[in-house]
Amino acid sequence: MTETIFGLVAQYGVYVIFASAFLSCLALPIPTSLMMLTGGAFVASGDLSFWSVGFSAYLGAVLGDQAGYFIGRTGGAPLVSRLSRAPSRAAVVKQAQALVDRRGGLGVFLSTWALAPLGPWVNFIAGATGLQWWRFAVWDVLGETVWVTVYVGLGYVFMDQVATVAEIMGDVIGLLVALVLALAAGMWIRAVLKSRHKARA
Repeated sequence: MTETIFGLVAQYGVYVIFASAFLSCLALPIPTSLMMLTGGAFVASGDLSFWSVGFSAYLGAVLGDQAGYFIGRTGGAPLVSRLSRAPSRAAVVKQAQALVDRRGGLGVFLSTWALAPLGPWVNFIAGATGLQWWRFAVWDVLGETVWVTVYVGLGYVFMDQVATVAEIMGDVIGLLVALVLALAAGMWIRAVLKSRHKARA
């Protein structure tokens, strides 16, 4: 995988970084984080400039998020229902909905970097549930700034260890998502028990 990504960046440069960032925000399974790490490594080697890599990744991510938001805004509740039909997607859509419902714009911010696997689904849900566009846009811009800076920066600093860094960051993000899911499940169980207690009283 790493060699393939290196080959793509070497051949297509910032264009493939932009495309991967855009498409990954629409829930396509593209290793954009690894792509940005690779871009950072190419910056360190002097083959690409930091600003061109950072801007292409940032622009692709923001435009992809905006596209996802407006797809959700257009599709509304029927889109959410269709997304939830597949068992493999139902849980992640549910967690994305809970994140938007409970945190609003802050949930959008966290989904762009700390909880990146939920990001595309949060985009759809934010649009479908009517989260104000300006709130979505502000938090999205801030979050993507963090995401792009961190990954391109790590690729620059650890240019000889991109695959290792990608694996570590994947584990960290996976742990954060698991903790959020566990917290959400705990809060749901607590709410159910509380309502039952009130009903008995």
